[in-house]
Amino acid sequence: MNNIDLPALDGQHRTIKLSVPADLETSSTPPTSRIVYAAGHVVADPLLASAASSAIDWDATLKIRHELWGLGLGIAESMDTAQRGMGLGSKEALTLARRTLAEARAVDGLVVVGIATDQLAPGPHPLGDIADAYIEQLAEIEDAGGRVVMMASRHLALSAKGPDDYLEVYGRVLDSAKHPVILHWLGSMFDPALEGYWGHNSIPDASDTVLGLIESKKDKVAGIKISLLDKDHEVNFRRRLPAGVSLFTGDDFNYADLVVGDEHGHSDALLGAFAAVPRFASAAFAKLDCGDVTGFRQILEPTVPLSRLIFEAPTQYYKVGVVWLSYLTGWQSHFRMLAGFESGRSLVHLADLFESANSIGLFPDPEASAARASAYFRAQGL
Repeated sequence: MNNIDLPALDGQHRTIKLSVPADLETSSTPPTSRIVYAAGHVVADPLLASAASSAIDWDATLKIRHELWGLGLGIAESMDTAQRGMGLGSKEALTLARRTLAEARAVDGLVVVGIATDQLAPGPHPLGDIADAYIEQLAEIEDAGGRVVMMASRHLALSAKGPDDYLEVYGRVLDSAKHPVILHWLGSMFDPALEGYWGHNSIPDASDTVLGLIESKKDKVAGIKISLLDKDHEVNFRRRLPAGVSLFTGDDFNYADLVVGDEHGHSDALLGAFAAVPRFASAAFAKLDCGDVTGFRQILEPTVPLSRLIFEAPTQYYKVGVVWLSYLTGWQSHFRMLAGFESGRSLVHLADLFESANSIGLFPDPEASAARASAYFRAQGL
């Protein structure tokens, strides 16, 4: 099979030529030039997962973590790429975290774990209850030997009356942490329920609030992941951070430039995109570790258009693209997601993803990937 016919927007088909796999020299050891985490996804049980059941294939899910560790990438666990709050509940997220931490110890793999307040019922709650929910999850992960990412809370976004309420909750949680925490500022493009986070609709005002928090608690803050898809904002924010506090880019549109950085500093990486292009990330950081910025850019920059397609609006459905590519590359055996989430993207979008991925040589076995895509589209009557 040298070509594949893919569905097109006009109801017809487009024929594209299969590309040879990219020639990449990956590394099995973690990068030394940057701290790098890929936000791994969960693999649904194809027989049991449904809108009413978040059944997980644990063996397949943990196999993906080992694939990422084998490429030298750390794992950002139990976060939104794993459908946290979008099919993955708090109990399943805790089980996932514990299992991943146990697997990591066996291979010396890097892991950080997202904590949230999702054990609470939907709706507003007293600030004390929200802080207690965070602290409960914090204790669970730290007792299991993990370090945490303090994810944005939908409950806090709904309950807070202003920036002081955020500072009160975050202050309590950070004071309870045994180890420095990574904060997470997730934009409303990823989760509309987080509109006005930090008590402001203005991004500059919100930045002042969170920077003030970090300055007051800098011994408890390892870094902050920013997912606002705004390169200029991230650069300016990064320059204002206290010494010793890292900026972990969550900008799936501009990560190559942000990781390279400038004369004032650089961003580390905690990205859902790296779960979609893990071999490219591994090979690129191997170049950067040798001081080869040009080689880093030559490998990673071609992945940015694919990432922008994966994360296009409505951005909260980007996880569909991560799972679709995982299926096409053979990292999992099916294209099903928790809560039927795969229906969040159109068939034309899936075809666009195949074409974009193929153009950069993403598929290690292009014919096998094409056979999987063709079979899936035929099953949809195309």
